[in-house]
Amino acid sequence: MRTVGSAHADVIVVGAGIVGLGIAWALAESGRSVCVVDPHPAQGATYAAAGMLAAVSELHYQEDDLLRLMLSSAALYPRFIESLPGGAAATGYQTTETLVVGSDSGDRQALADLHTVQQRHGLDVVPLSVREARQREQLLSPQLSCAFVVADDHQVDPRMLAAHLLAELGAMPGGQTSVVRATARGVIHEDEGDLDSRVIGVDLDDGTRLLAQEVIVANGLGAARLAGLPGSLALPLRPVYGDILRLRVPDNLRTLLSATVRGLVRGVPVYLVPRADGTLVIGATSREDSLLGVSAGGMYQLLRDAQALVPAVAELELLETTARARPATPDNAPLLGRVASAQGDMIPGLVVATGFYRHGVLLTPIAADICRRIIEGEDVPDAHCFRPDRFSSPLRKELS
Repeated sequence: MRTVGSAHADVIVVGAGIVGLGIAWALAESGRSVCVVDPHPAQGATYAAAGMLAAVSELHYQEDDLLRLMLSSAALYPRFIESLPGGAAATGYQTTETLVVGSDSGDRQALADLHTVQQRHGLDVVPLSVREARQREQLLSPQLSCAFVVADDHQVDPRMLAAHLLAELGAMPGGQTSVVRATARGVIHEDEGDLDSRVIGVDLDDGTRLLAQEVIVANGLGAARLAGLPGSLALPLRPVYGDILRLRVPDNLRTLLSATVRGLVRGVPVYLVPRADGTLVIGATSREDSLLGVSAGGMYQLLRDAQALVPAVAELELLETTARARPATPDNAPLLGRVASAQGDMIPGLVVATGFYRHGVLLTPIAADICRRIIEGEDVPDAHCFRPDRFSSPLRKELS
């Protein structure tokens, strides 16, 4: 067994996207010293995210466990925001409603079918006439085929929230938290010859070794590239790219929208998220290709479909186009929790929190809460179905 020096922190969080920062904040709030490791904090998927807290309108068929997780996280959001100095004003958190609309008869049928499933789950989704929807949002197209209102689907500004979390972590007294702008190359084990032994820290790409009692791997797609993970652990992460547009609303069109608008246009999803600063975020593309930049077709599609729902979008100023990859898993659910060794025991010192795909911003509070509880020694039954080793051969056989 190798001799090690003193610990750098109680917990090292690898990854400073919105999930990693939220976990770091929750652990620091619980009195632990935390070191966050990331070469470019909040510049990955977080930077492009629209920030919809859409547990209800993001429902997909046969994702019941994920729905429960999303609803639980949405319920935690007010307390999570209140725990931050500055609260809603500093994070762009808004409790405005979401309108879900359809463009043609096919969209009307698809949204009616979805509404049936939402009702089966007891979700609060209220049908509106197109006239009622346009009374709420006067610039909606009169050509819509249907509308629903979801009162509990809100929004936050991920860039504001991430920047605020970074600032507050940096302001913690007594060196309780630190942010190391470097790349984690791999995790360190107590017995370097045994990848099932306790994890005690991380190696950085410059040769530095950071030690801690716990390591939380929350660096999105980079998690699968970390050296030193248990040999039996499969992290089947794949990049799913999304194109996002940001536009400025001119003074004569304010307020363009007061609610988030999510729509189907000839079966293709699009969303429009109004920001308090007079900008509008448009998105919803999902691409599994090798194009790192913004897709010309995706940009055209977003502007075309957004205008079908809100024609005045054509009069806005295009400020920014952004594309980022989101870490997706085979079942679209996160990889969250401890990892079992080849013998079936949980490997101490290691927690994985990645694979959040479309829901990283929404699931930040629940991911932070689950990681804190796991580190405190609790069993979290509601998280068992999201175990990060569920795609590894031994556990897959056990669950089948």
